[in-house]
Amino acid sequence: MSIEARQEHDLASAAAERPALPAARAPVRRTRLQSAWRALRRAPLSAWFGLIVIAGYVFVALFAPLLAPYGESEVVGNQYELWSDQFVFGTDQLGRDMLSRLIYGARNTIGIAFLTTALAFFIGGMLGLLAAVLGRWVDQILSRIVDVLMAIPLLIFALVLLSITGPSVVNLIFIIAVLDSTRVFRLTRAVAMNVVVMDFVEAARLQGESLLWVMTREVLPNILPPLVAEFGLRFCFVFLTISALSFLGLGIQPPTADWGSMVRENATLITYGDITPLLPAGAIALLTVAVNFVVDWFLHKASGLKDGQ
Repeated sequence: MSIEARQEHDLASAAAERPALPAARAPVRRTRLQSAWRALRRAPLSAWFGLIVIAGYVFVALFAPLLAPYGESEVVGNQYELWSDQFVFGTDQLGRDMLSRLIYGARNTIGIAFLTTALAFFIGGMLGLLAAVLGRWVDQILSRIVDVLMAIPLLIFALVLLSITGPSVVNLIFIIAVLDSTRVFRLTRAVAMNVVVMDFVEAARLQGESLLWVMTREVLPNILPPLVAEFGLRFCFVFLTISALSFLGLGIQPPTADWGSMVRENATLITYGDITPLLPAGAIALLTVAVNFVVDWFLHKASGLKDGQ
């Protein structure tokens, strides 16, 4: 046998004796729904608690007419009746069922707070992106206007404006949204300034893409995680601000059910040892804590940090 033939024979024998390597597995592609469920399964108990509480509040708000035993403004008994089988949480100063008012209050308070927060993010987010993308004198003018508005405490400013314009729901939403959009503007501008200097943004500009395209397709998708987390925090602040204004008499006006005004209307019961006014206050506090739990978990996920093993 020649040397070449012997070498080929030895190589073939070695290959036959070598154990076969396992075939490489193709990467598993998950849908967005599967990825979201996988993330939820790994979420801490605090996040699960927050999600369950928020889902419960949303369910009550959506199906308030079906869940409430009485109408929102229906007088069904005497003033300040005690807790009983007929009136689970008693009645208020006009004889309206407190449980029904609490249920309808979820729809009114949460719904108005969500609309206000969404409008604040639309105004502040668009102006913040505009300031970051255009820069120069546009950035200077918008930033100085925001500095002036932020120099005045939000609650005091809202009280003055509502006293002038009148405490209607439309005025309440618009005034708080404009005042709260200043905080959204500052955050959006800060995170967008780090993105507008990237090469892909400059390439989009050189290709002749419009300003709206650059803002919504190039910059916005890269700053969404902090904005989504800020939306949850802003919702809590707006929610508490509306409740505070209602407690002071310039928020959601009667006979519309609102948790802040319900605390004010029934506060006198505290002097008699009745905890009924604490029920709407507890509803406000529970939702605030739940939203903060979810926001904390989302910030942890968006930061890329991993739990210690």
